[in-house]
Amino acid sequence: MKGMANAKLSFQSVANKIKMGKKLEKGLKEKNASAVSQDEENPNKTPEPYSCTGNFQADFTELCRRNSMTYIPPIIPRARPPTVMGHTESGKPDKGKGKAPQAPVEPDPDPEQDLDGEGVEAPPKTFTMKDKFEYFRPSVQVEMENFDKPDTVTEIYIRGWKIVEPIMEIFKQCWPKMAKLHTINLWNCGLSGEVITILASTITEIPEMRNLVLDGNTVVEENWHELMGEESPIQNLSLRHCGITDKGAEQIGQALGSTKRCNTKLISLNLSGNRITDVGAEHLALGLRMNRNLMSLSLASNFIGDKGASKIAEILSRFPLTHEEVVERRKHFSEKDFPERNKSPPGSRRDGSKDRPASVRSQSHMDKDKKGSKASAKKKDPKGKDAKEEEKHDKTKKKEKEDKTLTKKESRGTKGDKSGTVGGRSSGVFNINRPLIMASIAADTKGNKGKGKGKDKTKQAAQEVEDLSGGEVVNPLTDVADFIDGQLWVSGNRVLINLNLSRNKIAESGMNNLLKAMQYQTTILMDNKSGGTGLMRIALLKNKISPEHDVMRKLNDIMLHKDPYYKQPPQTPDGQSTT
Repeated sequence: MKGMANAKLSFQSVANKIKMGKKLEKGLKEKNASAVSQDEENPNKTPEPYSCTGNFQADFTELCRRNSMTYIPPIIPRARPPTVMGHTESGKPDKGKGKAPQAPVEPDPDPEQDLDGEGVEAPPKTFTMKDKFEYFRPSVQVEMENFDKPDTVTEIYIRGWKIVEPIMEIFKQCWPKMAKLHTINLWNCGLSGEVITILASTITEIPEMRNLVLDGNTVVEENWHELMGEESPIQNLSLRHCGITDKGAEQIGQALGSTKRCNTKLISLNLSGNRITDVGAEHLALGLRMNRNLMSLSLASNFIGDKGASKIAEILSRFPLTHEEVVERRKHFSEKDFPERNKSPPGSRRDGSKDRPASVRSQSHMDKDKKGSKASAKKKDPKGKDAKEEEKHDKTKKKEKEDKTLTKKESRGTKGDKSGTVGGRSSGVFNINRPLIMASIAADTKGNKGKGKGKDKTKQAAQEVEDLSGGEVVNPLTDVADFIDGQLWVSGNRVLINLNLSRNKIAESGMNNLLKAMQYQTTILMDNKSGGTGLMRIALLKNKISPEHDVMRKLNDIMLHKDPYYKQPPQTPDGQSTT
């Protein structure tokens, strides 16, 4: 019996060992197979860096997948209103014989009936029904030139979902590769200061970038000025309802312009619906002193009072130069008239030195050199090196005399000069977009439908643009200056053509100063139109002054005739206006 029991135990142990061996072999095979499959899918475990191709949908989806995002926002076309059958998007019927025949219109199905046999109203066809939660899910809306070509995205709209740094880093890789992207609209996206910094470095790499809308984003850091750097290509910037205070307005004003640098790209700036007071308005006005490129500024729905409005009015009429601006003005003239003034004579020890800048030699050194050159001229050929050095020293002496008379010419000014020059010198300039400045002329020719007449009027309008603008705008530092009470006064900003100050706290004194500024612009434009056309539109509704006030009526009378869309009322045969 014992032998039988021992035999059974040995048999069972052998069988268990065989089963365990099979299980081990099977497990090893599965592990090897999984390892091989993982090696085939991802041999290095870290994927290679992805290079974007310009296809926004493919690039964005792949980069989100590589960042292990749980939800990838879809790229969808921006919704458009439905078009009428047989009409194009412009509202005109299709014409032409070479087009393919349209499919026959299917008749409407029979109306449905309920249990009582009454007709049930069919759902409208002007919109599509979707899941109730789909509208609130994050998505990226795009506009394309051709919906059959995914690489023709021109505009991007993101609305109502928070954009954090990882998402913006993905956009930073995708957007620069999109050759036709020119507009980015990020509405109420909870942007932070870090995201604004990434966005500012991204827009400089987008080739066709022009328009940026960031409405509804309150940023604690208020680093909006980073979007207006020297390399920024933004032409139209909208920062409505962003909670901008005087701190942010000060930085924006410095980015607009200073004595050292000016923004030469931004054309339109919208700051409505913020918390800017008189202090912030003064900082923005300081930026407009030197800026001659911004054409439209909106400060509606802020907290600007009489002080801020008066400061803006001063910049639009004329203002005295500060000490720093006078110094820069003299530097401009000296560099333009004497471009080689700061260079040392050839052979000097200071020539080309990095540690010590080159300087003009003093009068005593010049006299000594002159005496030495005369003594050596008796022994040497007058056409040698000493004769050449003597001629150069005589030139530097003449330049010093001209430099001494420079300050006298600045103080005298040229009041009757209409050429926009100072002391006979050509002024420095900033280039601007002339068609936008001359919007009034463009508006007059917009409605012409005749072929021959339309061409003639277009040519005439273009000629008027050339005559009025002169092609260039005068640099305020080198503009004609008047010496009054020990200060140099220059003409104000006449490039700005649209200003919105509605829904602020401006009272009678502020409106009076704005009225004086408009009267000054009207007067100065009669003599000199090279500096711009001045304000064409100014919005002042809903301030602390009645629209029926005398000041408001005078302002409206002046601005009515400057409005580019103003048309004089028709007159009766007696010569009186119908109104």
